[in-house]
Amino acid sequence: MTMCEARHLLGVESEPLAEQYLHKNGYRILERNVRLRYGELDLVALQGETLVFCEVKARRGEAGINPAENIHRRKQDQLVRLAHGYLQHHPEHAGRECRFDAVLVWKKGLFLRVEVIADAFRPGW
Repeated sequence: MTMCEARHLLGVESEPLAEQYLHKNGYRILERNVRLRYGELDLVALQGETLVFCEVKARRGEAGINPAENIHRRKQDQLVRLAHGYLQHHPEHAGRECRFDAVLVWKKGLFLRVEVIADAFRPGW
């Protein structure tokens, strides 16, 4: 298996795990893998009355780069554009408070660890 295939497989297995974790912690998942013009939103959820755009990032092992480091400025700008596009297609959410959460998944051997950074960044809206 190539490194690219292994990374894709990790992403594929991480998103359902992230979804389960969010559900268990009071999020109601509205949509997954929402494709829009600028890319894809991993998960869109409600936590209470707040609309949450969740970016799932995964890494193997405990050492090295923190998955949150891949939510850099360019990625944040892309997520904001995607959120705007989502809101244009879903006027039923107009006026809701929105936020961006990072769902981080680490895999070490057979063990997986999930962490959520609520309100991971704030756009200038």
